[in-house]
Amino acid sequence: MTKEQNESALRDPSPDESFLHTCLYFTANRLSRAITRMADDAFATTELTPAYGYLIRLVIGKPGITQKELSEKLHITPSTLTRFIDKLEGKQLVERKVQGKTVLVYPTPKGAGMEQSLRQASKQLKANYEALLGKELAEQLTRDVETSSALLE
Repeated sequence: MTKEQNESALRDPSPDESFLHTCLYFTANRLSRAITRMADDAFATTELTPAYGYLIRLVIGKPGITQKELSEKLHITPSTLTRFIDKLEGKQLVERKVQGKTVLVYPTPKGAGMEQSLRQASKQLKANYEALLGKELAEQLTRDVETSSALLE
């Protein structure tokens, strides 16, 4: 759908489609797909998905972070986080160390060496969506989504 067609559909939705434009579930998923495409493009240079990139950034920022803390910060289930860490260990970007009952995650030298490229990918993503939305709207939308997410959890 072109930008013009999309804007027209938003202005004049047919009665049987209007619920799509007033439903938080539908609009949030639409936004998620759009920002995911942009994030994938921005992180392509790192050869990692954005989720892996953000996980490594957290580990670099706090070497020895617990899996529990990572799971909470990324808002993903422990089983999903375990799969992510398994993949990143396979790429030799992070390593786990067991301390009693706690699993700690550390960046490897190879993982730590990615910090600048991951930061650059994050900056590029932000620049891309700010270019489309404008800086003010992008910041407001981010705050609104953060607040709404917290209230819905």
